[in-house]
Amino acid sequence: MPEPSIETRKKIATQFLQWVIAGQIDEAYQKYADMNGRHHNCYFPAGLPALKKAMIDNHKQVPVKQFIIKNVIGEGNMVAVHSHLIPSQGDQGMVTVHIFRFDSDKIVEFWDCGQQIPAEMPNKDGAF
Repeated sequence: MPEPSIETRKKIATQFLQWVIAGQIDEAYQKYADMNGRHHNCYFPAGLPALKKAMIDNHKQVPVKQFIIKNVIGEGNMVAVHSHLIPSQGDQGMVTVHIFRFDSDKIVEFWDCGQQIPAEMPNKDGAF
């Protein structure tokens, strides 16, 4: 089986995130993640099962979120998704970056980072 194209991996990364935000977490992990993979979120125990549980718990606490993808960058077996995550109406939200490493068409490693967007900021260029 040939390696998926970078465009295919970009679609997988964005679909994974969109399904997670929509609460289709089981489906996202089942279709796109290798559950033996790793993540690097410092707030949760190691392993994708722990991250999946954290995502399910978060969705129960904040079921309605807005997720706006701004940029998707890919090279080789890596894809980065730069986005605006708004957990609730009226919230400025966060700038987020999710980085995925793939083995074929499965996510095997995952990094994420975020920056809260302040209501007032000195940078008139804005967060995006």
